[in-house]
Amino acid sequence: MRDDKYKIVYCTPALYSAGGTERVVSVKANYFADVLGYDVTVIVTEGKNGNSFFPLSDKVKVINLGLNFEELWNISFFRKTLLYLHKQRKYRKLLTKELMSIRSDITITTLRREINFINSINDGSKKIGEQHLSRTNYRKIDSRFSKYYEKIFFWWWKDRVVSNLLKLDKLIVLTNDAVAEWPELTNIRMIPDPLSIKVNGSSSLTSKRVITIGRYSYEKGYDILLRIWSVVEKKSTDWQLDVFAMGDPTPYVKMMDDLSIDKKRCHLHSSVVDVEEEYLKSSILVQPSRTEGFGLVIVEAMACGLPVISFDCENGPRSIVTNGEEGFLIPTFDIELFSSRLVQLMNDVDLRKNMGAKGRKKSRCYQIESVGNRWKLLFDELMQKDGV
Repeated sequence: MRDDKYKIVYCTPALYSAGGTERVVSVKANYFADVLGYDVTVIVTEGKNGNSFFPLSDKVKVINLGLNFEELWNISFFRKTLLYLHKQRKYRKLLTKELMSIRSDITITTLRREINFINSINDGSKKIGEQHLSRTNYRKIDSRFSKYYEKIFFWWWKDRVVSNLLKLDKLIVLTNDAVAEWPELTNIRMIPDPLSIKVNGSSSLTSKRVITIGRYSYEKGYDILLRIWSVVEKKSTDWQLDVFAMGDPTPYVKMMDDLSIDKKRCHLHSSVVDVEEEYLKSSILVQPSRTEGFGLVIVEAMACGLPVISFDCENGPRSIVTNGEEGFLIPTFDIELFSSRLVQLMNDVDLRKNMGAKGRKKSRCYQIESVGNRWKLLFDELMQKDGV
């Protein structure tokens, strides 16, 4: 395209919620439009009011197709399947119409429902997939709740996904471990998520406050965190834990009662826009996830000077944190060691400051200018293949 001012379309389910994908898409869309001067459109299927939870540049156009697949979450599997297929056919028709009208140079999908058909839309754009989950958790069904026929359906779907990913012009994953998860793919490249906040200071690390940010879900492991905290709060009686997360905290409130956790020192909040302010008022980040595609909150916390304690779950944390340097990586589900390391950091302000300084330094390589340039080089590479 003229002067390399590309026309970019992002396909993602929603912008209205406080999730990591929504945050990253917003940050990159803003950078592409405001800094690189690209023509950027984001096409979503969810969110009736069309608002973005995170700040979005006036230069970024948003098209809401209003399909609202999320309405299907709480109905029976067979009824869900029929309605899903109807919505999916409508989605294909509407997205095809939009892409044929926009005629973008690059179309980026976050690999949700459109992965089943996006490669067959002949709008002339290069198709890039952006994978925010590990392979084992891509459309994973929680085995505690899923029925046999649902598991069969989704295993069949996951078998199909490799052939769809191979048809993309490029698949982007967030860590080198994630690259290794897809040995069948020759079109894969690693580009990490960018730091999504502009940090204007550093925590003093003197506040007796532990923080975690995420989602009230099985994957994020807050049930494990509460078991850890039930041990730690008895040893460090002047510290508090603050959880900021999207979703329903009700099951965790009940768990706090069951564990006799002091609610004056353990607080379950809803999600928050100004995460930087909360990091700067804290001294330690805990990340108890069972699985992570990357671990954006780890990078954010490190940029604010916080040491990190995280389970060494697949992919994400180990690609960011070196054990004993910017924080501690704990063998997954080792509650005793996690508790011990947390108490150790609580009792040693010098260790917190040493690890926090190292984390702050490492976080610089995730700044949007660095990550955004890697995306620009990818766009240039793909477009030059066609002599554009």
